[in-house]
Amino acid sequence: MTSYTAGAPGDLRISFDLDDTLICYGDGAECEPRLPWLLRLLVRDEPLRRGARRLLRELNDRGHEVWVYTTSHRGARAVRRWFRAHGVRVARVVNGTEHAKCFGQGSAPTKRPHAFGIDLHVDDSPGVAIEGEQYGFRVCVVEPSASDWEERVLMAVDTAAATRPAV
Repeated sequence: MTSYTAGAPGDLRISFDLDDTLICYGDGAECEPRLPWLLRLLVRDEPLRRGARRLLRELNDRGHEVWVYTTSHRGARAVRRWFRAHGVRVARVVNGTEHAKCFGQGSAPTKRPHAFGIDLHVDDSPGVAIEGEQYGFRVCVVEPSASDWEERVLMAVDTAAATRPAV
């Protein structure tokens, strides 16, 4: 496995889960407007959670590195292309295939953001938060129906930045 290090001391590497975190198919989560029909011919059009464009752009503008860490097996290039179609830059995608290649199929914990130098992982699963406590990585849980999810993520980012060890 490759070793990863984050950028400047104040910059964080923040990863997001896809299903039920940034992509919302269930009831209760509002979505961004669909992509224009021409773009839908080029990229898989999935419902992006309302506010995700603004939040991810703001994180990039603040100098943070935005990643996707998902257990799904969506192709990394396809995921980056989909975000680009929404006007969002994603530095890296760790999918289920790469995770299994690095750590083995069905290994615990289900995600290991700290192994990739990720400072904060955002997920909808309380189970991932429990694994974070057990294995020493920081998780911000946002339920699909949470209307204040953007603020909660920004607060978690600010807390992670304030408590990050000096390099």
